[in-house]
Amino acid sequence: MAAFISILLPALAVLVAIPVAIFFGEIVAAIALPQRERDIPPSGEPRPRVVVLVPAHNESTGLVPTLSDIKGQLNAADRVLVVADNCTDDTAAVAAAAGADVVARDDPNRRGKGYALACGIRHLDADPPEMVIVLDADCRLADAAIDRLAAACASTNRPVQSLDLMIAPDQSPINTRVAEFAWRVKNWVRPLGLKALGLPCQLMGTGMAFPWDIIRSADLASGLIVEDLKLGLDLALARNSPVFCPSARVTSEFPLTIEGVQTQRLRWEKGHIGMILTAAPRLVIAALMSANLDLLLLALDVMVPPLSLLGFLVVVTVVIGGFAMFLGFSSATILISLSSLMIFTIGMFLSWLRFGRDILPLGAILLFGSYAAGKLPLYRKMFSRESGSRWIRTDRGKL
Repeated sequence: MAAFISILLPALAVLVAIPVAIFFGEIVAAIALPQRERDIPPSGEPRPRVVVLVPAHNESTGLVPTLSDIKGQLNAADRVLVVADNCTDDTAAVAAAAGADVVARDDPNRRGKGYALACGIRHLDADPPEMVIVLDADCRLADAAIDRLAAACASTNRPVQSLDLMIAPDQSPINTRVAEFAWRVKNWVRPLGLKALGLPCQLMGTGMAFPWDIIRSADLASGLIVEDLKLGLDLALARNSPVFCPSARVTSEFPLTIEGVQTQRLRWEKGHIGMILTAAPRLVIAALMSANLDLLLLALDVMVPPLSLLGFLVVVTVVIGGFAMFLGFSSATILISLSSLMIFTIGMFLSWLRFGRDILPLGAILLFGSYAAGKLPLYRKMFSRESGSRWIRTDRGKL
């Protein structure tokens, strides 16, 4: 038994060290390597015709600003299509009044953003555009975002992911600012590192551009919580892996209510962890068997857990390693886990130094531990029957 434990504990430490090493490598690449922007549309050159596809579930209260941003960036030949999916409010009427084309979908047994996207693509099949840009109904577009996405999509003939950021409202508590920083690390710093290395990135669910021939043949109809992750990996499997376009920026706000924040985090993190436990190992094997480097790298990237969970796992392995050494077992576990802790801490500090100083004072990084600990009840709920996978509009009411 002692021999088995002596093998098991270092193996567990290595299992945690692998995603830490991937995380750290992406951070260093984002900071140390030069970035080459090739997604700026050439001056005076017309861009392809696009349709902006907006899946919306009970989003009438926040839809108008999003549609206003979109319409302000469209050319005469472009369109915006809203799929009002299983709505019980006036989303369809609000979208139509704002000048959007509207498809109302009512199928309570097949609920999910993936089903809404599939419905929208079927509707466009009669008069297809050259490109489709997917934007969530509560997002805001930075200037020229559509032009930049379309230019990158045209130049690469691949799916393109914009820089998708979540912003903490002014009234938010400090923990929401920590969450905003964690979001930057996941959706900005790490994809930027992959871009600097010439590698593909994950899809993030909004601000995504697709060549028509690629999106029309994609398997979209899914009720998965993280349909974006699945779609990006499916496209990589078909050797159409997405690329990152940080010059096109899309933003949305964290909910103000505690219930809204918890619902949002539960949905995202449950889906991500589900992908780690189920799809990612299978995709690693498929990538190795087909010599698909893009798929292999994206599958390994998916296996990096949410930042708070990764930090928690690192600390747990340090505690286990120290206890094991105290009981007389090999020091290998504590050495590996302490190395992981050091690398993780350096990666977090470098990320803050380059990308987080405008939203967090240095001392606030110390709150990351309490932020991660505060999510433990979320993980308990995640693995219980209390959590669901339905497409539920996030509560964005005021505190």
